[in-house]
Amino acid sequence: MQIEHRGARPRLGKDVYVAPNAVIAGDVEIGEGSAVLFGAVLTAEGGPIRIGRNCVVMENAVLRGAPEAPLTLGDNVLVGPRAYLTGCAVGENAFLAAGSTVFNRARVGARAEVRINAVVHLKTRLPADATVPIGWVAVGDPAQILPPGEHEAIWKIQKPLDFPKTVFGVDRPPAREHPRAGLEDARTDRPPREGETIMPEVMRRYARALRRHLQDKAIY
Repeated sequence: MQIEHRGARPRLGKDVYVAPNAVIAGDVEIGEGSAVLFGAVLTAEGGPIRIGRNCVVMENAVLRGAPEAPLTLGDNVLVGPRAYLTGCAVGENAFLAAGSTVFNRARVGARAEVRINAVVHLKTRLPADATVPIGWVAVGDPAQILPPGEHEAIWKIQKPLDFPKTVFGVDRPPAREHPRAGLEDARTDRPPREGETIMPEVMRRYARALRRHLQDKAIY
């Protein structure tokens, strides 16, 4: 299904295949010879999506454009089943395996491989020809590639990248060092204090943004 979102419609190049139950919404451009398979979702909610030539987006992958962070794929990129990409740039000939995740403002270099269930974190720059092993995490600029059990090392790099502020525009509660900072109890909508949750404000903003889909129009 193709959907007009906020006045923008998808644009497909020559010989592009889109599966009947894939969804392409808004300012999405797909280069010639590419394919979007069953159940995939490409949604330009906050920013455009640009897909190069001869790319394949496999079953149930989700690609999102983000505010101030367009999602771009170079030519000849494979996005595996169940992958999740948001507001990132992927170089040509890259391989993103099943279940891989690439977050906002990350950059994946040409010919890089992000293997099964691996993560390229927020604002991370993964160089050309790099490999993130199965289940590992790339974080930082330049990227450090760490095993998932290295929680403290990952958090030390991840925290200054400021996921809540970058993605949702909400400040993290102060003076907490643990990765679960601010994910506890919230009782009001005032700015969170130490140890309180940011979720009420995050979800208010996110739900408001997503309600823009109320004006969408199905093209076919």
